[in-house]
Amino acid sequence: MHIDQILSAGPVIPVIVIHDAAHAVPLAGALLAGGVRVLEVALRTPAALPAVRAIRDRYPEAIVGVGTVTRPEEWAQALAAGAQFGVSPAATPGLFAAIPASGIPFLPGVMTPSEALAARDAGFTALKLFPAVPAGGVAMLKAIGSVFPELRFCPTGGISAATARDFLALSNVACVGGSWLAPEALLQAGDWGRIEQLAREAAALRH
Repeated sequence: MHIDQILSAGPVIPVIVIHDAAHAVPLAGALLAGGVRVLEVALRTPAALPAVRAIRDRYPEAIVGVGTVTRPEEWAQALAAGAQFGVSPAATPGLFAAIPASGIPFLPGVMTPSEALAARDAGFTALKLFPAVPAGGVAMLKAIGSVFPELRFCPTGGISAATARDFLALSNVACVGGSWLAPEALLQAGDWGRIEQLAREAAALRH
């Protein structure tokens, strides 16, 4: 699968932070029921990799990736857990060197035009703008688009259900990343119905 296929699978990629691996399967089930197929599990907790394995085993129709990849060794661990794509908040020469050898789609993070140019020169034309709102949001993406029309973005960071449409209206935005689909309070409460509703609303967002 190509990264462009992943980014075009839906308007929102949920950024999932899982502290309890037991939440992984019911959470994924709720998101899938709501029409969200691409899931990004952030490597911020010890439960992240077990969560990836559990979701892959239970829901083969899901496209499960890992986020917050910052070191080549983390990428290797994610691949061993079954990750189907990766996302980083930023990129380094070490990551750029490790990614192509895996043959697995990757979305490197950038914040500035210089970083976007470095990523393009490393062979990446699909990028994550992070943190999107502090980096300049819609105005920043418009400015970058005028200089680098060949680049497409998944802006993430500070985007909400209320502002997602503004980003999705841009021609260089393939989708957005957001944590509002799986907030910690709903996970702790086991409110899978509410998460399904949030996913349904997100899936209904259109360019």
